[in-house]
Amino acid sequence: MTMTEPNTPHSGFALQAPRLLHTMLRVKHLEDSLAFYVGQLGMRVLRRRDFVEGQFTLAFVGYGKESDSTVIELTHNWGTHHYETGTAFGHVAVGVADVYEAARLLQAGGVKLTRAPGPLNGDASEVIAFVEDPDGYKVELIQRRDRPAA
Repeated sequence: MTMTEPNTPHSGFALQAPRLLHTMLRVKHLEDSLAFYVGQLGMRVLRRRDFVEGQFTLAFVGYGKESDSTVIELTHNWGTHHYETGTAFGHVAVGVADVYEAARLLQAGGVKLTRAPGPLNGDASEVIAFVEDPDGYKVELIQRRDRPAA
């Protein structure tokens, strides 16, 4: 269900070929978030570690190995059950082969659909939908005809 692009380094960057490693999201209830990202979106738990002294857990999830894929770091601070999501965060995007079917399956699994599947601004070459994770983070589902899902 993911869309992959060739990993081409930015030629102007002075260091070694950089690449995006992960996006971190703070989550209230780690097990609920894992149920969404793993159980509903089909990602895998790549690694998970409890930091007892710091009282937090990190769980890295994704569709591929961290060595060659961008992943999501779910950070659960023990005892914290409320976060202000803020207005600057937009969304995480996931490429899918069929947005209509993906949205149907997710909604049937109890996932909140916040934008029904349809063309982006009337452009039929890109079809999108939005769902919401247990913490209110938006996840955009994208079906692009010019860049099919892998």
